[in-house]
Amino acid sequence: MSRNSKAKRDKRKKQQPKRPFVRLGQAPQVINHAVLQDAEGRVVAAIGLQVGSEWMLSIGGQTMGSADNPVPMLAMLKHLANLQEAEGNTISLKYSTQLQQMIDDLAADEGQTAEEYLTKLVSEFQNADADADADEDGDAEDTAQDAGTEAVADDAAADGDTASATDSAADASDEASDTAADAPDGDSADKEPKKSKKA
Repeated sequence: MSRNSKAKRDKRKKQQPKRPFVRLGQAPQVINHAVLQDAEGRVVAAIGLQVGSEWMLSIGGQTMGSADNPVPMLAMLKHLANLQEAEGNTISLKYSTQLQQMIDDLAADEGQTAEEYLTKLVSEFQNADADADADEDGDAEDTAQDAGTEAVADDAAADGDTASATDSAADASDEASDTAADAPDGDSADKEPKKSKKA
């Protein structure tokens, strides 16, 4: 090797164009297309397009899921906005023209306007919430009925336990009287007690 080989190698590396490569641990670029913000301007939830064609839903800074079609996710955000407004919170939902165009295309396929189409999707989420609430109410009633039935069964078992305890006490007193009757005067201390005939 020559003395200048390292210098030549370093010079050659500097002259080469930088190679684009994805570094490990570096998150891929996500471009937000829909943003749900509260009154202070904090982002509550967002829908973004990751490099390629994967749409991602992020709520509270955490990725909740991904899909090929972002419109159901947008309907979910709109439903979330409606719930927050019903609670009295000020919230805003803004989305991109690309997302609006997708909604327009899907609505045209269904023969509806974009607003009607989105409202229909939002109502599906509202109906799902209503069904979930009804299921919870039904489960609560079932639990209350089960608890009442179990309480009656526990009371009956307690009565049965009392009766068996009384029977056990009677058996023990019978054995004691049998042992006392079998033992002669004063010799009971020297002898082993007799085994009971009852088992």
